[in-house]
Amino acid sequence: MTQAPRKPAATPQSLLFAAHKEPDARRTSENSPWLIAYTDGGSRGNPGPAGYGVLLQAEDGALVAELSKFLGIQTNNVAEYSALLGALEYALAHGHSHLRVISDSELMVKQIRGQYSVKSPDLRPLYEEARRRIARLDDFVIEHVLRGKNTKADQLANDAMDRGMDKGIRRTPSPTSPTSAGMQHAAPATAQHPAQTSSPARGPIRGPIRGIVRHGAIQLPENALPEGTVVMVMAEDVLRGRG
Repeated sequence: MTQAPRKPAATPQSLLFAAHKEPDARRTSENSPWLIAYTDGGSRGNPGPAGYGVLLQAEDGALVAELSKFLGIQTNNVAEYSALLGALEYALAHGHSHLRVISDSELMVKQIRGQYSVKSPDLRPLYEEARRRIARLDDFVIEHVLRGKNTKADQLANDAMDRGMDKGIRRTPSPTSPTSAGMQHAAPATAQHPAQTSSPARGPIRGPIRGIVRHGAIQLPENALPEGTVVMVMAEDVLRGRG
């Protein structure tokens, strides 16, 4: 008796999460093209100014679209989920029924796969919305990669944060690395501000406020400046040179 060919067993590297569907509910054939989405989200401060980036490609690597959105003050994990939701929204809006998501957020990937539970009240509604959108697809795959293999989505996320922070402190790329994934820590910096800038609760701010540059973003002590403060950044060694 002729036996039907056996499907190859899944390997850890190709572990999939697929939306649960009845066979007669599938709308497309197994030969339908896949949309590939590289997603990344980040926050400068966690929580802090946050954004996400999504690089969308066809199976042959051709560019389909790039998404980049500033999210306001959010956490890293909220930004990662927002990137996933952005990829899902694009796929559904443009008629793509097969979506493969590649993310460097191990937490999000394992939560979507059901390997980790979702306990955070901030992430739970995002997780549930992601599951609802996934259920509308015919096939869905989500995979985890190291950050070094997700540099373009990381760049798009940083571009979004740059735009959102443009009226305040601007991220300056390190001259030693073209991508934010390889940013080097810079020397401590001092944030200066106009003398008339003040907070109603704190009174006038006097003297420099010291911060530090990490991954291209200037981090200040919590509540150091009121919302909307315009600042001028000056390296500490320059201030010392003034005597």
